[in-house]
Parts: sequence; C-alpha cells; structure tokens
Amino acid sequence: MVIEPAVHGDERGFFFESWNAERFARHGLDMRFVQSNVSSSSRGVLRGLHYQWPRPQGKLVSVLEGEVYDVAVDIRHGSPHFGRWAAAILSAENRRQFWIPEGFAHGFAVLSERAVFSYLCTDVYVKEADAGVRWNDERIGVDWPISDPILSGKDALAPFLADVPPERLPVFMP
Repeated sequence: MVIEPAVHGDERGFFFESWNAERFARHGLDMRFVQSNVSSSSRGVLRGLHYQWPRPQGKLVSVLEGEVYDVAVDIRHGSPHFGRWAAAILSAENRRQFWIPEGFAHGFAVLSERAVFSYLCTDVYVKEADAGVRWNDERIGVDWPISDPILSGKDALAPFLADVPPERLPVFMP
C-alpha cells in the first residue's frame, strides 16, 4: 500500500504527519511500531529482498533524502498472491510511504546519488529470524531499474524463493 501524506508547505519549507495511529487505523492500518531504523546508501546499491521468520516485521518505509525503487514480495506460504510483487518510487520529493505487511520480503534500489531510508517496524530485529530471497529470482520477476547492482555478500548469495523450505517462510492467514 502506497500512502500519500497531506503535505503543508510554504516558502519556509513543509510539514506532514509521517505517522498518526488514529488516521492510519481509519484506513485499516492498525499497528504498533516497536523499532525505527535509518540507512544510507549510494547510487546503484540494492538492499534485499529481506524478511524475518519467525517474528515477521511489518514495515512502514519512506525516503528522507534521495530516491529509491522500493519493492515488496508476497512470500507467505499458501497465499493466493505468493511470489507476486509490487513496487513504488519513494523519494524525499514525493514524500510517499510504502506499507510492507508482515510476511512480505522487502528490498530497494537507490536511484539517486545517495538515499537516506527510514523504516518503522512492527517487531524488533532478531538475528536468528533474519532471512532473504535472491533479488533477481526469475520466478518472482521484479523489474528492477538497475541491472548490475551493488550487493552485500549476503544478498548476492540469498536463495531463490523455490529453494526456501516452507517452514522458513511466513504462513498465509486468510
């Protein structure tokens, strides 16, 4: 889900609510955030596709500086949308937020010279639950806007979705 906040601005700058529990709950996003993260990356960096299982994290993400191509992939075992992905351009200029539900893998590619990325998470990071899926898995088919990204070793060696045992994937709850 892409969220377009109401931005109030004038010659001095701008203001917008990046989180308001009551307003988001009225739109079906009733969650509690327990961890906030910020990362900085250079042009061409691709981070992802990451998830946690067990202890899944929902993430409300946005860009504080620069621009990224942000991706969410449904990896919930048994989901009718298993393996499908959605993407959005997030930037400091458009101020969009992207909701990544629990049970989805997440990643982004930096399109600007530099990007500062913000995550609000519904659960804390748990090293033992940390997992990933290969960014260029052909069965998923994400249409990344960069062909030769800068990857971490972990992301370069992440398994393809078909190779992840079902017990290491989130479970779809209808």
